[in-house]
Amino acid sequence: MIRHILAIDDSAAMREILSATLTTAGYQVTLAASGDEGLENALAVPFDLVLTDQHMPGKTGLDLISALRCNPSYQGTPILVLTTESGEPFKAAARAAGATGWIEKPLDPDMLTELVAALAAGNA
Repeated sequence: MIRHILAIDDSAAMREILSATLTTAGYQVTLAASGDEGLENALAVPFDLVLTDQHMPGKTGLDLISALRCNPSYQGTPILVLTTESGEPFKAAARAAGATGWIEKPLDPDMLTELVAALAAGNA
């Protein structure tokens, strides 16, 4: 069951969109502005889903995913990458790091809500 979501993006506008979209859909959302802050949050509190931007100062999204996948608490947690990258090399790297999937920007809030609902139902 997905109840508590960690959303990480260095863009304040994107964090606001993620928070508004997911909170309206009934999820509890914790925001982080960097991969380092996101990792600190994730290690302090268990989350049911992690959404992370790829391009951020410090830890990238893939760095964060690799770090989380090393932690037993996050080995089965869905982790989605929010990115402008759509090439196959990036998708292969995301899979290798342990990403469950990716969402290409610009973000479609309805699609995000549907994807989270599908993950919550075990259908994604």
